[in-house]
Amino acid sequence: MTSRLATRLQRTATTLAFALLATGAAAAPPTVQDTMAQRMVACTVCHGPAGRAGPDGYYPRIAGKPAGYLYHQLLNFRDGRRHYGLMTQMVDLLSDDYLREIAGYFAALDLPYPPPMAPQAPAALLERGRQLVHQGDAARGLPACVQCHGAAMTGVAPNVPGLLGLPRGYLNGQLGAWRTGQRKALAPDCMAHVVERLQDDDVAAVSGWLAAQPVPADAKPAAQAPGGNTLRCGSAPELGGAP
Repeated sequence: MTSRLATRLQRTATTLAFALLATGAAAAPPTVQDTMAQRMVACTVCHGPAGRAGPDGYYPRIAGKPAGYLYHQLLNFRDGRRHYGLMTQMVDLLSDDYLREIAGYFAALDLPYPPPMAPQAPAALLERGRQLVHQGDAARGLPACVQCHGAAMTGVAPNVPGLLGLPRGYLNGQLGAWRTGQRKALAPDCMAHVVERLQDDDVAAVSGWLAAQPVPADAKPAAQAPGGNTLRCGSAPELGGAP
C-alpha cells in the first residue's frame, strides 16, 4: 500500500467517523419529563388515551374511577385476587404507596364518555336487567345494583366503581370471572356472594341493560351510598363499616 493510498484511506475513515458522530448527535433522544402522565403512558397502551378505555372493549375505562376502587384493583392484581398476567407483571414490584399514587392520578381525570352502543338484547331481557339494577330480586336475596353502585350507577367514592360506560362483553366477562373464582376481592367479597345467585339470563339482562345506558354529563362518583345499604364489603368498608 502506497503512502498516498494510506493517507487517502485515513482521511476517508476520519470523515466517516465525524459523519457518524454527527448522525448520532442529531438522533439523540428528546428529553422526557419525569411526570405521572409520562409514566402512565404504559397504561394507556391497553386502556386507551388517558385511560378512556381500549378500542376492543376488553380493557376498561380507568379515567375518573374512584381512587379507592382503582387502588384495590391494583392490589388485587399484585396480590393474586385478580388474574391477568400482563397486569400482574406491571405491578408485582410496586409498593402500596406508588399504587395509591397511580390510582389517584387516573381518578382525577375528568373526560367525557362516548355514546353507548345500540341495545343488543331483546326488549324483555333489557327490562329484566333494569329491574335487577334498580330493584334487585328479594325472593332470591339479590340486592339492587344501585344499592352499592349509586342511584345514578356512576359509583360511590372512594371505593365503588360506576357500571355505566362499560361494554357488554366486558361486563359479562367480569361477572363470569366472579362466578368462576377468577376474580376476587377482600373478604367479605360482596360481589362473589351476589353473582353466585345470578342465573345466566340474569347476567345477560344486567350487562345488556347497563351497556345500553348513556352516561350522565356529571358522571362523578356519588359522595355516599344510597340510604339503607347494609352490605359490608371488604373492598368498600365505608359502605358498612370496617370488615
